[in-house]
Amino acid sequence: MAAAMLKGVAESLGASEPALRLLLSILAGYPFALFYRRFLFYREPSLIHLFHTLSGLGLAAFNFGSRMHHSVVCVMVQFLMLRLMGRTLTGVVSSLLFQMMYLLLGYYYTATDQYDIKWTMPHCVLTLKLIGLAFDYYDGGKEVAQLNAEQKQAALPSPPSLLEVYGFSYFYGGFLVGPQFTLRSYQRLIAGELTDSPGLPPNSIMPAVKRFSLGLLCLSVYTIGSPYFPDSFFLTEEYEAQPFLYRCVYILLWGKITLYKYVSCWVIAEGVCILSGLGYNGHDASGEVQWDACANMRVWQYETTPLFTGTINAFNINTNAWVARHVFKRLRFLGSKMASQAVTLLFLALWHGLHSGYLLCFSLEFIIVTVERQALALVKDSPVLTSVSQNPVLYPLVYGVQQFLHWLFMGYPLIPFCLFTYDKWLRVYSSVYFCGHVFFLSAFLIMPYLRRALVPKKRESEKKKE
Repeated sequence: MAAAMLKGVAESLGASEPALRLLLSILAGYPFALFYRRFLFYREPSLIHLFHTLSGLGLAAFNFGSRMHHSVVCVMVQFLMLRLMGRTLTGVVSSLLFQMMYLLLGYYYTATDQYDIKWTMPHCVLTLKLIGLAFDYYDGGKEVAQLNAEQKQAALPSPPSLLEVYGFSYFYGGFLVGPQFTLRSYQRLIAGELTDSPGLPPNSIMPAVKRFSLGLLCLSVYTIGSPYFPDSFFLTEEYEAQPFLYRCVYILLWGKITLYKYVSCWVIAEGVCILSGLGYNGHDASGEVQWDACANMRVWQYETTPLFTGTINAFNINTNAWVARHVFKRLRFLGSKMASQAVTLLFLALWHGLHSGYLLCFSLEFIIVTVERQALALVKDSPVLTSVSQNPVLYPLVYGVQQFLHWLFMGYPLIPFCLFTYDKWLRVYSSVYFCGHVFFLSAFLIMPYLRRALVPKKRESEKKKE
């Protein structure tokens, strides 16, 4: 009866039942956090771990039924690896291979040609969390002098208990859609250290309400806008019959609206973390309390930056930080920043799934970011371009053109990310004559000639000496 009621509510809202279950589960984090603040703050750690484990398992069962066993198994295997393999490189590699292979097999056996909310969705979040746990446990066995600042904060000085690992894995604030956080941060939460009022629950109710309200606003934008910009329209003859500019603007608006699906979930989930205290991040230089330790979105930057790198830095922050810490920075032995970045983006593509669209999306991201960095360097080194970019009269025009290109080509690589399969994204790209590929590959090829023409030889020679 409850399932039929949920299905009816979902249909009335124009959403799928799994999507409604997911939203309700994210929102359930707020009463869970209030219960923790009222009854469990400063109580026995084992009791808090048990509460987090059972509440997370309840959410998993509500969303995925018996398929919740996948996460239970992977957490148990990870705990056994920590205990049996110890602080060894073998343990880290084994954890990485096992967790990634389990996730990829899950993708393989559950794959469809459309976006589905199934057990692999929270499992990809859990996969990073468990791999990160292996890295942090390994780092805990090194000399302090061998660790960088991030590793010092995350390194585990002692092995965690089984209940602690389960509580960390199923914590309701991050189990379903993130954010990523370390076991050390979770341990500080359990110890009652993440508060601006020592000995008392944090004064985080209003900051949590603000993020919750912002998340609802973003969700409203997506709910209202998405019916006007459905993915399916790309694959119709009506779309292909529209003028070229119309097709490009549709990509721009569709991409902007589609991304709100992720933004809203992350911002609402961040509010849960803030309410529990996990979002506490000390004080800033002016003495103001910061609640952004679990921020997965910098919404103002996301809305106003005209740069691709600015949007990337404001989007899915904790996952990007995890990848930078555990993949990109550990690839220094390759001796090339570009090679490290390419391998990192390949890892991200595989982590998202096995569809060709993911690989193409992150390949395009790599090309776009590379070209943008070259263009920014050119503007900085060219007196002519610098004067144009800093001219207050021309600034609105320059900013407007930047934003149009920015959001058009943010939506462009999102097409294969959302359409998944070769036949679909190829049809869409063909309909716009592969304009994104042509634009950025052409820019990449002509950038050296633009430098010769626009950068004085003296300044160019000084640049090479640096």
